[in-house]
Amino acid sequence: MNIVRVSVSEAARLFGVNTRTIRRALADGALTYVVVRGRYKINFESLVRWSQERPKIRNKAKNFGIGQFVNQWKIKNRLYSPNPKALPDDNKDGG
Repeated sequence: MNIVRVSVSEAARLFGVNTRTIRRALADGALTYVVVRGRYKINFESLVRWSQERPKIRNKAKNFGIGQFVNQWKIKNRLYSPNPKALPDDNKDGG
């Protein structure tokens, strides 16, 4: 499993908050990170968990961060939507 890490500025842009908010969360121990060449690299999974636990951050991510683009990603033409029969069935082998 690959661990995805982002910088402080990338995290701020993705979630629509100020870099100071991300740095405050780092100082509070709310985010897991490593330091690479003197720069924080934040574990993306902990970043998502942190953002979803806080309604204010969750709303900012929805309105000013990556969430503002979700409606544009939705497939409106059902012809191109994934056909359930075409998707692999993980339960066929009894597992």
